[in-house]
Amino acid sequence: MALSTHTHIGADGQPFTHTHEDHESASHPHGHYHSPEEKKKQLNRLSKAIGHLQHVKLMIENDEDCADVLIQLSAVNSALRSLGKAIISEHMTHCIAHALEDGDTAAVDEFQKAVEKFI
Repeated sequence: MALSTHTHIGADGQPFTHTHEDHESASHPHGHYHSPEEKKKQLNRLSKAIGHLQHVKLMIENDEDCADVLIQLSAVNSALRSLGKAIISEHMTHCIAHALEDGDTAAVDEFQKAVEKFI
């Protein structure tokens, strides 16, 4: 397996060099890297959405008011949309930029299809 070294821009706006093994596959021939800071933010957003969804489940089990359930579902939807936007931004900034540097235009097409499904 080959090593790949390239520069990323961290959450603090500072560049850093990153080396990793290339994990080439048909869906991601350019390799994949996500900054630990962004990954942590995304996981935190997901945890909040899961917490809201668990609360919705309890509300339904406890026969709570439907309007209140809908408000909580709205919070779940909002959290998931926010997470999706963060993932799109991260992917465009890092993964797609590196894919284009590597000449991998198929990654752009694949990402466009994923965004269309998300929307």
